[in-house]
Amino acid sequence: MSATRPSIGVLLAALIFLGFSCDRRGFTPQTGTLPDSSGSAPKRQELYIEVSAAGSSDYWYDHKLGLRLIGEALGVRTEYVGPANYDMDAMVTAFEQSIAKRPDGILVVGFEPVLNSVVAKAMDAGIPVVTVDADLPDSRRIAFVGTGNYQAGFEVGKLMAKSIGGKGRIAVTTMPSADNLRERVRGLRAAIAPYSEIELVFEADTQGDSIAATQACVTLLQKYPDLAGIASVEAVGGAGAATAVREARKVGQVKIVAMDRGNDVLNNIREGVIEATVVQQTALMPVYAVQLLHNLKHLSVPISRDDKSAGVTGAPTFIDTGVIIVTRENCELFMR
Repeated sequence: MSATRPSIGVLLAALIFLGFSCDRRGFTPQTGTLPDSSGSAPKRQELYIEVSAAGSSDYWYDHKLGLRLIGEALGVRTEYVGPANYDMDAMVTAFEQSIAKRPDGILVVGFEPVLNSVVAKAMDAGIPVVTVDADLPDSRRIAFVGTGNYQAGFEVGKLMAKSIGGKGRIAVTTMPSADNLRERVRGLRAAIAPYSEIELVFEADTQGDSIAATQACVTLLQKYPDLAGIASVEAVGGAGAATAVREARKVGQVKIVAMDRGNDVLNNIREGVIEATVVQQTALMPVYAVQLLHNLKHLSVPISRDDKSAGVTGAPTFIDTGVIIVTRENCELFMR
């Protein structure tokens, strides 16, 4: 090697790190400074935190998996925080505690608009925020990474209509306070709209709890003895419907279409109690969200002469991670 040719290490050391300043439009790259090469202090490892709720549910297994895998791939630290149950006050507290840690980025599951003010607090502190799984479209978040909720609900509706032969009374299990689930119900309604003989008679609140979901479905079957089907647009309703239908001895009579891939749902598909489930590619959500935040920190892509003045964030505003239809034919492949 020539003595005058710079080594790879020297070239890498000469790279300028990018920082980001925040406003309503997002983060704009600025000229950074060279790292201290004196060796007096170890380099801080980047940290990305996901804030959620209802963490005790099996649904979040894939979120935690994706978060761990992307952390290992990028060589950064990741943390998953939030209450075990669906408690928005506790989630807000966990969010604020995460801001205090000064992470390089925060992922938040946008369950309810009460989180908007905390998103603003993080952005004002120079911490970029990306929503995952459920969006906060009226917040100052940089982007949303998750399922296209309208289309997911539409897929549930199509499967329900097919399962009941295009006619009959149906109900849906949901959580009415969650914006993303309202969007799924809207998609479901659109899917069944062409079927004049299908009537959606009730939207049952599962409260994000398996016991509450089962009880809600028991009540549904008592109130509507001629019910043809139960569709779920969230993670616990499908298994709750299966339990209620078994207890009522209406397996095969009341068709069930579920959402997501818990083993309780998959076992019921294998046993013929649930017709199908619409599975989100949940692990991809934190993967692409952290990758997006990492790119914002390290890669400046000039979209205009002055991205900050132009209101350019330098990031996609929506990444759809898609869904997969799981039936009796392929359910074994999704078992854990």
